[in-house]
Amino acid sequence: MQGVVKVYDPATGYGVVVLDDDRSEVYLRPGSLRGSLFRTLRQGQRIVFAVETEDERRYVHTVRFGSDGA
Repeated sequence: MQGVVKVYDPATGYGVVVLDDDRSEVYLRPGSLRGSLFRTLRQGQRIVFAVETEDERRYVHTVRFGSDGA
């Protein structure tokens, strides 16, 4: 999936990404960037990622650069 970072707090690791396909939101949580090249994200940054569902909420994982695999 692809999306744009709406908000990200590097101090807590929480944030929100807006999906390109349906403009819905998925959430970043501590550990979402684990294993990626990213250490932080900025508002408006385009990323490619996988989504996992836990407790009826969708979370970002396996974050890659916006053009990587797109």
